[in-house]
Amino acid sequence: MFVMGVGNVVISLLRNTIAPRIRIIVQLVVIATLVILVDQFLKAFAYDVSKQLSVFVGLIITNCIIMGRFEAFAMGNKTWPSFLDGIGNAWGYGWILIVVGFFRELLGSGTLWGYPVMEKLGLYSIGYENNGMMILPPMALIVVGVIIWVQRYRMRDLIEEN
Repeated sequence: MFVMGVGNVVISLLRNTIAPRIRIIVQLVVIATLVILVDQFLKAFAYDVSKQLSVFVGLIITNCIIMGRFEAFAMGNKTWPSFLDGIGNAWGYGWILIVVGFFRELLGSGTLWGYPVMEKLGLYSIGYENNGMMILPPMALIVVGVIIWVQRYRMRDLIEEN
């Protein structure tokens, strides 16, 4: 009920600012965000329920990503380009997950694959402290936002005009 109620409010508030060609994707991002919030709430206040539902949270979010891509590309293109788009997007999503995981682990715990990078660089001796918030799931969204911001800054032609 929370996801449906709050999601409807958010989409209603954004309806005049969302470009028609990305409307489904924006809706799916709102759904995924709200599902994560519900999951975090359950972890905090109903841990046993959260453990039972945790696998479904990932499935909901993954399905949202896949459905968004189907709507954005496969519904309007032929079979071979749709196949290539699917393979390319899967590779791109995988690459982004690796980059996001890299920065979250490095800045969140000071390690990479368990190797104490920040300690070996001597950053702790000059006052660096790990940012524990980087390990939390919502920070992945922040890291992706920063990646998009940097990419759009570097390639200004990616910025759409209204």
